[in-house]
Amino acid sequence: MQENYLAKWLSGELSEAELSEFKKSDAYASYNKLKEVSSTMEAPEFNADQAFQKLMDERIGAAPKVVALHPYKKFLRVAAAIAILLTGSYFYVNTLDESVTTQLAERTEVVLPDNSEILLNADSRISYSEKNWDEERNVALKGEAFFKVAKGKKFTVSTNHGTVAVLGTQFNVENRKDFFEVTCFEGLVSVTYNNTETQLPAGSSFVVIGGQVMDAPNPITAQPSWVNNESSFERIPLEFVLNELERQFNIKVNTQNVDKNLLFTGTFSNTDLNMALKSISTPSRMNYKLEGDNVLFYAEKTP
Repeated sequence: MQENYLAKWLSGELSEAELSEFKKSDAYASYNKLKEVSSTMEAPEFNADQAFQKLMDERIGAAPKVVALHPYKKFLRVAAAIAILLTGSYFYVNTLDESVTTQLAERTEVVLPDNSEILLNADSRISYSEKNWDEERNVALKGEAFFKVAKGKKFTVSTNHGTVAVLGTQFNVENRKDFFEVTCFEGLVSVTYNNTETQLPAGSSFVVIGGQVMDAPNPITAQPSWVNNESSFERIPLEFVLNELERQFNIKVNTQNVDKNLLFTGTFSNTDLNMALKSISTPSRMNYKLEGDNVLFYAEKTP
């Protein structure tokens, strides 16, 4: 018998001659009996929908419990994250400010993109956007600086006490803790403090000490005294005088039995420490002791 007789017989494709020859073979009887028995067999009833539901129930029951987010809420969270990233990137790119800082006993000169000049006093910092300078001439100041502003668009100095605005002039701004002073030496300066604007013509000052606007004396020089290596004060509490002494000489000042609210009028050198100590102690009726980088001021009657 040929090998393909069985397959052709099962599929009913044998010819009469082939079928006659296949029936003569030894295997025909066995195959024929097997075919008769299998034809009487029935497959068990199978419900595909029920089987699928049972499988899903078993998998869901064995799976860890997870609370699914509402699709819209998930979208909002993703959108918020993207918005934060975009906003942060925008401000990072657009606030890449140029910054200049001076240390104690140091000062420096800065030339801005429009050739305006800034002389930065000790322990001070300025920052500005060189990229956006043509659109907005704005300088953030912490400390003290003398400005010579080139004529042009509005020029502003931002401080934590207030804002100073000019077009082209020379002025000085001191922005320290509990102390804010603006002095106009040339042109006209506008000072905004507590939402109130004050116009300062040349030869006038605006002073705030401890949050209180003070009567300010008119300057008698064409530029601040510190530009010429001197620190001058007129009826200023001694506390701020001693703070300036620390900045100019990078020293630590302590006091004993001294009234730091005492109003001081005078000048001290920014280059000669011993002379500066005498210039402060004599009119204030104090003694002092200098040890290394530490100075102690004490009242004359202190034991």
